[in-house]
Formats: sequence, C-alpha cells, structure tokens
Amino acid sequence: MTYDLPEELTVECDGPIRLVTINRPAERNAVNKPLHWALANVWRQLAADREAAVVILTGAGKAFSAGGDLDWISSFLDDPVARDESIREGAEVIDEMLRFSLPVIAAVNGPAVGLGCSVAVLCDVVLMSDTAYLADPHVAVGLVAGDGGAAFWPLLTPIMRSREFLYTGDRIPAATAVELGLASRTCAPEDLVGEARRLAVRLAAQPREALQGTKRIVNMYLSQALGGPMQAGFAAEVATMSSPEHRQRLGAMRSTAVTR
Repeated sequence: MTYDLPEELTVECDGPIRLVTINRPAERNAVNKPLHWALANVWRQLAADREAAVVILTGAGKAFSAGGDLDWISSFLDDPVARDESIREGAEVIDEMLRFSLPVIAAVNGPAVGLGCSVAVLCDVVLMSDTAYLADPHVAVGLVAGDGGAAFWPLLTPIMRSREFLYTGDRIPAATAVELGLASRTCAPEDLVGEARRLAVRLAAQPREALQGTKRIVNMYLSQALGGPMQAGFAAEVATMSSPEHRQRLGAMRSTAVTR
C-alpha cells in the first residue's frame, strides 16, 4: 500500500499495525495547511489498506501536536476563502475519524492542544505519557471551541468540569485527563510507544468483523449526539474568527512566539 501524503504526516507499516506520526517536530507538530489536509485524508487511505488492522497515532519529537500553526491561522484574518476551507476540512477530520472502521490508539507523547487535543480524544484508546497534557485554548485566543471541544467533551466528561477547562483553556495533566474520561490510562514516557504497540498487537489478533462492528455501534452514538453541536460549533467558530478580540489575542501570541 502506497500512501499519498505530505511529509508532515507519515505512515509506517509493521505487519497489520500502521504507525501514523504527526511529523513537524521543530514546530511541536503544529498543524499547518498540508498537515490539516493530511489529517482529513489519511483515514480513507488507511481504510483502503487491506493489510491494516490497527492504527497508532503519535507525534514526532516532544509534542503530540501544539494545535494550529500561528502563521497559518493568522492568514485567515484577511482571507475568508481560506478560513472557510479550513473549517470545512476541520469538520472532515472529525467526520472521517468517526467513520473510520479500524481501532485507533493515540500515543500522546507530549502536549496535545487545540485540534491536536480533539484528534487525540477522538481516538478509540488514548494512552498518555505521564508528562503529557491536553488543552483546548480556543476561548483564550478569542475563538469558540468549535472543532470538537465544546461539542465532544461533554459526551465524555462531567459537564461541570468540561466548562471549567474549556472556558479557561487550562492544561489538563495526564492523570487528570484519565480521571475525567478524556484519556484511557497513563504510561511512563519511555514505555508509551511500546505499550501502544502491545495493545495494537492484541487488537490486531481479535476477530476483525466483531471488533469493527463493535466500534461502528459505539461511534453511532457519538455521531448522532454530535450532529447538531458540531454544526453549531463550527458556525460559531467562524463568526469569532473575524472578531477584534481574536485578532488582538492572536497577534499577541505571535509576538510572544517570535521573542522566545
């Protein structure tokens, strides 16, 4: 199977296991335009790989994904066509992950922020390094948390706790993420990928039709519950993308990043 993907997302084949790696380590795996496209399109390519049985998703280097690339996001301020395309593609990322038939194990090796957090939490099993954390800082940068957090977290966590973390954008340490139901369990950093592989081998040995059918039924509940909130979330996110607060907060973040 040959994968047609940009270098920002790689697929390694190991028997029935596919290791998908977000591959912008120098940028803490921040999502730029090619990577965003790849995250929307890799799932159909994996589904067409008849030898694949289980997918592990992780990040290269020290981060899982730092969220949206600031330069790419800033380009939306004066380019509504690119902005709308990114929203359409963002919805596709979530839709494709919910429709994908194979089990996906997230090996969260470091910070998973914004869209990176949403992608991690959408996986079937979320293994987190003890030193990793989740965060959805959309509100803190002047945006509605429309690409998964506001719609998806309340299905997994107590709503009262979801509100606090979504409203503030505070980091959720790995142990707290497990407590809240946003992650399955934690691992020592040096054991994370090995543990993900051991679980992948177990799942690959399960009867394929039974495993995929079980996933399909579980995700049916999620898809039905997410229909309205996801559409409303993306619409609200688009509206806040043109707000003065978002422009101001994004400019401040870019200035801070440049001076580091």
